[in-house]
Amino acid sequence: MAMDKKKKLLFVIGKDHQMERIMKENSQMNPENTLVLQSYLPITSPFSDTMRDIILAVYKENVEEIFVTATEEENKKNIEAIFKKISEDKKLQDNIQTFDYLFKHCKPEFPERNIKEWLEGSGTLKNDVQTCVNVIRNHPLIPDHVKVRELFIDKTELAVF
Repeated sequence: MAMDKKKKLLFVIGKDHQMERIMKENSQMNPENTLVLQSYLPITSPFSDTMRDIILAVYKENVEEIFVTATEEENKKNIEAIFKKISEDKKLQDNIQTFDYLFKHCKPEFPERNIKEWLEGSGTLKNDVQTCVNVIRNHPLIPDHVKVRELFIDKTELAVF
């Protein structure tokens, strides 16, 4: 993946610490013109803290291009880690039962069937990333000249596609 070395880039990545290293190894990014913002995906609200950080980066750092990056492996690990912690804590299990009851009986406020579905997100990782891209791209405070793209990284092959 070749990049314009003069262009200021912002990468919105997940909490996987290897992701930044992989991106730098597989592209010819200029570290001086590259910003990395770690966030749990997806950005679904135009008024979230992450969205505010993106807007500040665009104006303070003159960002010209934003990449929302993700790996399928990262998404699965996050959900698995959460449910492992829940299964070890009796109080959390009780809370999950309460939430599951609400999800089951309070439709349409909760379109998912249970708390696990809600935590996993409303679709595939690709859909979640596309939602993030659309929220950023269509935000009224993001200038039209700023390009916003999705970027999926296949960590098994250490390739950016």
